[in-house]
Amino acid sequence: MSIKRIEPGTRMSQAVVHGSVAYLAGQVALGPSVTEQTKSVLTQIDTLLAAAGTDKSKLLTATIYLADISTFAEMNAAWDAWVAPGGAPARATVEAALATPDYKVEIVVTAAL
Repeated sequence: MSIKRIEPGTRMSQAVVHGSVAYLAGQVALGPSVTEQTKSVLTQIDTLLAAAGTDKSKLLTATIYLADISTFAEMNAAWDAWVAPGGAPARATVEAALATPDYKVEIVVTAAL
């Protein structure tokens, strides 16, 4: 079974396709608010899913990391506007220290092809 790496780097690839599943690395973005960062991250996810040959309607799982869990509702507003109707994945949201204080949200998804 082949493995396809999308935007591979020395440390990580932005996405890996194996079998009938696309695995995305955690996506982050800079911006002034959780809403803006979430929207940017979701756009990045759309782009990577397309490169893998799939889309958000085929999401299987999502893990969302928030630097401050009090921004849960703000992130959810952007998420809810983006997620495909009837295509909500299994999801977990946790508070975590992210790689830099400038990051407010990081999202990891897997999707079927």
